[in-house]
Amino acid sequence: MNQDDKSEPRSNLAKGRTSYDAEVGGSLITFFNRNVTPYATEAGGFKFDLVPVEKQKDIMVNVARMHAQQEYDRIMELVKVLEKQAQQIKRRLEITDAVHAAKYDFQIYHGQIYWLVFDTQKNFTRLAHLGPTDWCTGAPINYEYICRVKWLGDHSWIEVDEKGNNVN
Repeated sequence: MNQDDKSEPRSNLAKGRTSYDAEVGGSLITFFNRNVTPYATEAGGFKFDLVPVEKQKDIMVNVARMHAQQEYDRIMELVKVLEKQAQQIKRRLEITDAVHAAKYDFQIYHGQIYWLVFDTQKNFTRLAHLGPTDWCTGAPINYEYICRVKWLGDHSWIEVDEKGNNVN
């Protein structure tokens, strides 16, 4: 751009129907196209309200927080499920350790239910076939019944109720 261009206004080179040069505050704005702006560019233009940007931002932030909270709640529900499963596995390991530390004098079979008892007379844990109500003359007085257990195919043990269902 040479020195002459600064002092001399440029003509409307776009030559479109809606493109024109405009003078604002003593300055020439060249190639002004009123179709490229959403705002009124002349005194006879349509009336409009400004976009409430701060309100729009607040709405966007609130919507983002709502969706993020929903995702957080969903993840926390999954965490609770995983925590419950972890507690079940921990209990299963505790029962397995207790059974492996117990003494027994018979062949055990997968899927069978036994009783874990503490023999107070001999001071050790024992695995027994019979529960506290299975004895015809009554359970031994030196047996303290701990729980019913079932041997699983993966060689671990779980605690079961009277019907053989998992206790969780």
